[in-house]
Amino acid sequence: MRRKIPSTQALACFEAAARHESYTRAAQELSLTQSAVSRQITALEDFLGVPLFRRTRHGVALTPSGLGYWRQVSRRLQGLERDTLDVMTRRGLGGALALAAVPTFATRWLIPRLPLLAAQHPDIVVHIDTRTRPFLFGDTEFDAALFAGTADQVANWPGTRAIHLMQEDVVPVCSPRLLQGPTALTPAQIAGMPLLQQSTRPYGWRKWFDAQQADAPLAMDGPRYELFSMLAVAASHGLGVALMPVMLIEAELARGELVVACHRPLHGERGYYLVTPVQEEDAPVVVVFSAWLKSVAQNSAAVGVGGVNGVSGAL
Repeated sequence: MRRKIPSTQALACFEAAARHESYTRAAQELSLTQSAVSRQITALEDFLGVPLFRRTRHGVALTPSGLGYWRQVSRRLQGLERDTLDVMTRRGLGGALALAAVPTFATRWLIPRLPLLAAQHPDIVVHIDTRTRPFLFGDTEFDAALFAGTADQVANWPGTRAIHLMQEDVVPVCSPRLLQGPTALTPAQIAGMPLLQQSTRPYGWRKWFDAQQADAPLAMDGPRYELFSMLAVAASHGLGVALMPVMLIEAELARGELVVACHRPLHGERGYYLVTPVQEEDAPVVVVFSAWLKSVAQNSAAVGVGGVNGVSGAL
C-alpha cells in the first residue's frame, strides 16, 4: 500500500517558508528559486487538500491548519535530520538513543555515569530532553524515558513497559556546620532546627517525623523550594536541614558540603523507572542501554544502602 507521505522537498520548503513567513527567505535558505518554493508548497497544499498559507502585506502567514501541520512537520524534520547526522557520524555503528528524563535525576545521577557507558559502549550516544509526566511515545521521537513516580502511575502509562531502577528513599541532610560535632542528630534535635521544605511535597517532613514517632509541631514550617537541586544548594549553604535522596547528592556528600544528619531513611512511594514503548522488537541500542542502566542502578542502590545505614553512630 502506498503511503500518504508528501515529498521531503515539499516538506522542507513548507517548513522554511513557515518559519520565515516568506517564500523568498525560504528559497535563500534552501538554495532554490522563489518560484520553485512556491511550486512545492502549492503541490503540498493540493496533496493535503487544505490551504497552508494566506498572503499578507509583508509576505505569507500560516492558516490555522498550516500552523498545526507546521508544528508536527518541523519536529519530525528535526528528528530526521538528527538521526541522519547520527548515522553519518557513527558510520552505521552503534546508535543514538533519544531519552526523556526528569531533570534532577538526569543531571545528578545519570549524566555523571554516562562516561561508564561511553567506556563500555563507545558506539552509543544518548540525547536527553526533559519530560516529567507520562506521554504517548507515538507522538514523540523518544526511544525511552526515565520517569519518577509511583508504581500505579507506571502501570497506568498506556502502551509501555517499565524497568524499576530504585526507590526514592530520603534522609535528613545538612551542612556540617549545623552539626554539634561528628555525632548524628536525633529526630528531636532535628525538629528544633530550620527545616527546608519541598513545595511539591508539603508533607515530607511530617511523614518522616511520624515514621520516627517524634513530636515536631513545626514540621511543615520553613522555606519552600520546588526542586531537589534547590534544596541541595540551600542545605549546603547552611540554611537548614533537607530531606534528600542520597543518590541525588552524591557529589555534595563526597566533597563534604553535605552530611547525613540522621541515619534513618524514609522509604518513599516514588521510584525511578526506565520506560519504553511496547513493540515487536526493541532497537539494539535500547536493549543495550536498558541492560547497562539496570546494572548501574543495582550497583548504585547497593552502595546507597551501605552509605545511609552502614555509618557508625547511626541513631
